[in-house]
Amino acid sequence: MPKNPLTHQAALYEYLVSISVRESDASRQLREVTREMEMAEMQISPDQGQFMAMLVKLINAKVVIEVGTFTGYSTLCMAQALPDDGRVIACDLSTEWTDIGKSFWKQAGVAGKIELRIGPALDTLDDLLSGGLEGHADLVFIDADKLNYGKYYERAVRLVRRNGLIIVDNVFWGGAVIDDGNNEESTVAIRAINRHISSDDRVDIAMVAVGDGLFLARKK
Repeated sequence: MPKNPLTHQAALYEYLVSISVRESDASRQLREVTREMEMAEMQISPDQGQFMAMLVKLINAKVVIEVGTFTGYSTLCMAQALPDDGRVIACDLSTEWTDIGKSFWKQAGVAGKIELRIGPALDTLDDLLSGGLEGHADLVFIDADKLNYGKYYERAVRLVRRNGLIIVDNVFWGGAVIDDGNNEESTVAIRAINRHISSDDRVDIAMVAVGDGLFLARKK
């Protein structure tokens, strides 16, 4: 019987990355630039980026909506996985961080696949719904302010097509979700969206231990 892998977690993660992650030069360089920034913890891990790119390919996605872009590493991972006629609609509140990713998007040859929408994401999602995208998106990735996760999710359910996929990030919240003594607003919001998705019979679900936890919801 194999030993408990959790006792070797750090070493196993290093092995996982070394043996399985395939990054373009642009992806790696953007990740390394972001890693040196003050808010670096907001960036997804390389294995998560590759996992999401795989999901994009598995569902033959052409229209991806990203709620929360930061420096655009996740945007780049998904854009590179899309066909030539695919697009990522990337939603963020300001250009402070998103401008960093633009040169790397161009370097990777996918800038034309990325449509950056600057402004409150709820407004952008409502515009997409009223603009005819309801029921036509293939994938929605939610990785923004936690207090609005529930509202983002409900709009995502309307936006994705049947068999479309919603990916909700940070559902472990660094382990805070199981800390009964932590009732900080964002922690409470994460617990709430986890419970909501768990009981949502409109979707099939799987929570996976990738990055800080991902909740996958496939629209029935």
